[in-house]
Amino acid sequence: MPILNFVASRMLQLIIMLFIISFVIYFLIGLMPGDPIDIMLAANPEASATDAARLRAIYGLDKSIFERYLNWLGSAMVGDFGYSRLYGRPVLEILLPKMGNSLILMGGSLLIAVPIATIIGVYAAHKHNSFFDRIVNLFAFAGISIPAFWLALLFMSLFSVYLGWLPASGNGAGEADFLSKLKYYILPVATLAFASIGGYTRYVRGSMIEALSSQHIQTARAKGCSENKIIWHHAFPTALIYIVTIIALDFGTFFSGALITETMFAWPGMGKLIYDSILGNDFNMALIALLFSTFFVLFASFVADILYMILDPRVNLTEA
Repeated sequence: MPILNFVASRMLQLIIMLFIISFVIYFLIGLMPGDPIDIMLAANPEASATDAARLRAIYGLDKSIFERYLNWLGSAMVGDFGYSRLYGRPVLEILLPKMGNSLILMGGSLLIAVPIATIIGVYAAHKHNSFFDRIVNLFAFAGISIPAFWLALLFMSLFSVYLGWLPASGNGAGEADFLSKLKYYILPVATLAFASIGGYTRYVRGSMIEALSSQHIQTARAKGCSENKIIWHHAFPTALIYIVTIIALDFGTFFSGALITETMFAWPGMGKLIYDSILGNDFNMALIALLFSTFFVLFASFVADILYMILDPRVNLTEA
């Protein structure tokens, strides 16, 4: 069956890409300055060169980077991802909760940004070159141009410092009830949502303008179809294919977190975890986190291809 062949082919490509990317990430991290053994010995002035050589032999750092990669790969393929140097615990014990935090943060912003951007973008495309369309373009461009850190500072200054309504940082891990925790989510989710609406609006508007200019839309108008039916039943499904591409790829990046927003709001997510791991020379944690993020981006692209077939049966997956 064509779809089964397509799924098998894409999964094989995904696995090959993961092997290649895992080696590239491992190699680049191995080139980073700051040997973990040197950092460990720096805390013990009495350690000798013999102690350093012994520790490197224990951790396998006396071998070539290719040999170390093969040893790591063999352990990873049986589910042993090693320990975090910073946290002193298995990598997955640290990684999975952080991934969940990023998913909550980014998923919440997506649920807000996409419906708003879709409605505004569709209406702007329908009123192409009108005053409303120009205003939407202006605000969308402004939304894309505003830095996330500035928007975060603005929200914190207004709602946390001046009004005192919402907490400025954290994720409410110590709070007992749901409503108390929810207060910690509002500002970071709103920051990401406002930062995303402009870009999504421009994608929706551009896709809808192209869809509304196609021949089958002209035919529908000639047959006397209402504008609402033309927009939502004829043009929007066509434009949705392009919109799905952007959303699917963004969904893949959810698991890599939003570094700036998470740092500004002290949100314990994937972006901050990767940043802290690299700064703290926690190479194993950084490697696994980056590899998981890469996997979800590739998997989201695969899901997008499947959605193409569902949205438009004319799409030939055998040629994808």
